[in-house]
Amino acid sequence: MNSFQFLVALTASFGGLLFGYEVGVMNVVLVMDAFRIFFKFHSWNGDALDENGKDTTDKAKMMYRKLTEADNKATLEGIITSSFVLGALCGALMATYLGEKYGRQRTIMIGACIFTCGAIIQGLSARSWIMIAIGRLITGLSIGCNGVLCPTYISEVAPAKIRGTLSSCYQLMTTFGIIVAAIINSIVWYYTNSSPEGLGIKRDNIWGEVANFEWRFALLFQIIPGLGLAILMSFLPKSPRWLCSKDRDEEAVEVLAKLNAASTSDELVQSELKAIQEDVAATRAAGSSSFGELFSPVIRRRTFITFLMQLFQQWTGINVIMYYQSQIYDEIGFSKFMSTVVLPIINNFVNFVSTFPGMWGIEKLGRKTLLVVGALMMMVFHISTWACSTQTHNGKLWQYLAVASVFLFVFSFAWTWGPVPWVYQAEVFPLRVRVKGSAVGTVSNFLNNWIIAFVGPALMKAWSTRTFLLFAAACLLAWIYSQFYVIECKGLSIDEMDAKMAAAKIIDQMCPNFCPCYKSNKQWISHCNNDNSNSNNNNSNNSNSNNSYSNINNSIFSIVSNSIENNVYIDSSVCEKMFNFLLGGRSINNSTREWKDLFKCQMKSGAYSDTPFLVVTAALLQSIIPIAIGQQWSLFNRFKSNRTTTTKSVNAEETVRQASRASATNEDHNFVF
Repeated sequence: MNSFQFLVALTASFGGLLFGYEVGVMNVVLVMDAFRIFFKFHSWNGDALDENGKDTTDKAKMMYRKLTEADNKATLEGIITSSFVLGALCGALMATYLGEKYGRQRTIMIGACIFTCGAIIQGLSARSWIMIAIGRLITGLSIGCNGVLCPTYISEVAPAKIRGTLSSCYQLMTTFGIIVAAIINSIVWYYTNSSPEGLGIKRDNIWGEVANFEWRFALLFQIIPGLGLAILMSFLPKSPRWLCSKDRDEEAVEVLAKLNAASTSDELVQSELKAIQEDVAATRAAGSSSFGELFSPVIRRRTFITFLMQLFQQWTGINVIMYYQSQIYDEIGFSKFMSTVVLPIINNFVNFVSTFPGMWGIEKLGRKTLLVVGALMMMVFHISTWACSTQTHNGKLWQYLAVASVFLFVFSFAWTWGPVPWVYQAEVFPLRVRVKGSAVGTVSNFLNNWIIAFVGPALMKAWSTRTFLLFAAACLLAWIYSQFYVIECKGLSIDEMDAKMAAAKIIDQMCPNFCPCYKSNKQWISHCNNDNSNSNNNNSNNSNSNNSYSNINNSIFSIVSNSIENNVYIDSSVCEKMFNFLLGGRSINNSTREWKDLFKCQMKSGAYSDTPFLVVTAALLQSIIPIAIGQQWSLFNRFKSNRTTTTKSVNAEETVRQASRASATNEDHNFVF
């Protein structure tokens, strides 16, 4: 990687900075007294609190306003906070059309300008929750659009070996934006909310406004990063893949040459251009894409993986903490200053620093490993946060243990589930549907983010810290999903990713438990042939049977190998029948054990099926119903007798097709390749 590639990726990742600042600013704005009074979340009659949050009438000890919460506070807070996410949801859908029509680079610039307009509306809002909600919805449109296109743009200009690291810059800048917002606005909060004018003086109008500089400044400050991103993106090149898709190959080769710091005639540049051109040509040959294609047999698995990954990312509870952390610390028992200034800054700093191990681990450890480890860690720390929060009445130690658990949860998230979903969705889809696939993931993220943001205040009000148990349960489900369904894609080029995701994944991911001699397709075939050969020497009566089985075995693996090699999709029902034959030709006494091994392989790697739970169920049925095994053996013998009367001109593949039709008595599908 050269400096220009890094600069391009870093600049594009500034879209994450806008997202992070928007998240970070609301945590502080929501606890600013002027904001609460202006939008009638609270009223103030002039009473005061001391520095520990206790009532006081002593002028010398008065520190903060004592506000009275309105009945509809949780609802209004949820609407204003979640309107941003609702806009992001719509923006993610807009990104599909805009990104393909105008290009990734130009659309990101448009998104930054939209963000700036939304920030202006928020900062100049009239005394109505409707106007500020509309302003946040507009900024959300920008964030949703750029949330799709920034990681996609980075992945299309980054080398395959470090694509994950550079794509995770988006998450890094998101965390950086959060900490910048926390620092700036915590300082503003401290100087405007500590010892304000009017403490201890009774107010006739409890809903009367106080000075609104604090929250207006905080929201208008978003104009700076918004305009900054728009200006910086104007200096970056267009995506070479998008240029090729628009028949602008000359521009594409110039961009590739600049990205690789080489001449346009350089071998590396020409090879990358050729690969992109072939991908584009294949995409065009298949016709224009649609959202329905994301659910075709070839692509639907990665669509569901991406959708669920972003869903679980939000249901870990990270944004409840980021949006409402000051209120959580207050609930645990900390003072206003600690809850609003000190602890949020520390937490956001932990979030930022913890992203760096993720940038390292995403390539060294792999995407799936980070998801599995992160889900378990987050579940543990959610439970410990709840447990410690129930003991805070026993002393300050329990308060600090509870907040330490929150910090450890944020650390666990920031280096695992923070960057991985964004990197994963940007790299798993083929060019033909890449933007649409990324949009599905981003829509899932913002849809669930909106749900969390809307119900978060109500959950905390009703359940208090027991809310962490809900998120712990979600983390458990996230672990199950990561362990048994996610496919690893570390170190693959985008073209190799297409091949791996579209292929059947029957042989490449099988674990050694199923066949002790497994090392490669050919060795597995050889091992089975050797077994049959030994059996021939021991029992001549079974010679035809073993030879037939060996031929079936060879045929199946030949077809599977060719399918993987040629990127041809194999349906799960086909895979199931293949293994039926493989097991049917071996010892009946070992069938149950082998099915259990197959079950372990499946649950470990998600191999051989786009619908793993369906096939796992079939495997379990085969292992617990003896008659099913008997029918397998009977079908195999029937095939064996048919085989002896078949002419030699019938090739091995046709033999497998005939056998499959014989075994499909109660099924609707035959072998289809």
